[in-house]
Amino acid sequence: MKKLGLIVFLMAAFAAIAVAQPRAIGARLGGGLDVSYQHSVGESNMVNIDLGLPITVNGLGIEAAATYDWINPGGHEIPWNEQGSWNWYAGVGAGVGFYGFNYPSAFVGAAGRIGIEYNFWFPLQLSLDYRPVIGAWFNGYGAGFNYDGLYAGGIALGVRYLF
Repeated sequence: MKKLGLIVFLMAAFAAIAVAQPRAIGARLGGGLDVSYQHSVGESNMVNIDLGLPITVNGLGIEAAATYDWINPGGHEIPWNEQGSWNWYAGVGAGVGFYGFNYPSAFVGAAGRIGIEYNFWFPLQLSLDYRPVIGAWFNGYGAGFNYDGLYAGGIALGVRYLF
């Protein structure tokens, strides 16, 4: 009987831990493909980290971006009385990357993010967001404004597993 009680207690504890962890991992598909990770910071903030392969005018590249996002900023929640939950978020951060093979360039800049997400009642999240990286590019020929950053990480559909 003690063993059964211990097994039930451990199963309940593991289930509570699995549900209580505010993280998500998945992919963003838009102007390329990103692996995306979200981690909650408190009840109304999160950190988004993306590592991706953007497709730009200069060719395929690699980039990383991280943003600190506020969930439902200003307390403006999306009303919903069904299962699951809607959130919108906005945030700022930084991004770095490299693209192009004919004329390789590196870039660095500020990243922004605004989007909307739906968290299902089971561990799945769908999102649609815009994440530009605005800054400078550098290569052997000089430097300039990173126009590719306005659309390379641009509008993307995200699918993530919540755990």
